[in-house]
Amino acid sequence: MINKGLNRLFNNLNKATTTLNKHSLKLIFFVMMLVLSIGLTASCQNKAKRNSAMEKKENRVTEKIFKSDEEWKEILTDEQYRILREKGTERPGTGLYDQFFVKGRYYCAGCGLELFESGSKFDAGCGWPSFSIPADKKSIDENRDISYGMVRTEVVCSRCDGHLGHVFNDGPPPTGLRYCINSASLVFKSEEEIKKEENQSVK
Repeated sequence: MINKGLNRLFNNLNKATTTLNKHSLKLIFFVMMLVLSIGLTASCQNKAKRNSAMEKKENRVTEKIFKSDEEWKEILTDEQYRILREKGTERPGTGLYDQFFVKGRYYCAGCGLELFESGSKFDAGCGWPSFSIPADKKSIDENRDISYGMVRTEVVCSRCDGHLGHVFNDGPPPTGLRYCINSASLVFKSEEEIKKEENQSVK
């Protein structure tokens, strides 16, 4: 009788131990999966932050330039100030670069940022210099313009926020865009001038 009782006790202990082992393994497995899940989530979040930081850095052309009205008036002509800082518009057909097709590059008259290349310039017959694409899309910012009872897309220099003109969807292929720009917003440098400046900088 004692032996039978002891055997039953040992059997019950073995069953209890087996049940505990199963529960322990399940608990350990659950903890491992939880730790792995947390680790993967943290890794993905860090990667997303790095990619976001890289994207912001790549999209930034240069640091913004901020000047007071008095400072702008000191470095710009009256016409340049009226257009660049007060969003004015020159009369059609009067701008220096309307019918101007020399090879070179066009820069912002306010801060000198390169905006357009002569290869993208075309005669739109509108009375203002017209370009099909910027030299770099990051050099130009766009704003919604609802002045004069119209809805247009204003284009400004991305560095100094100087008003350049407007962009329209009636340009030539492949872009189909027409950047209608005020001559007073631009400064032109010919290929010869650019090469000369580059050679001088090397020396």
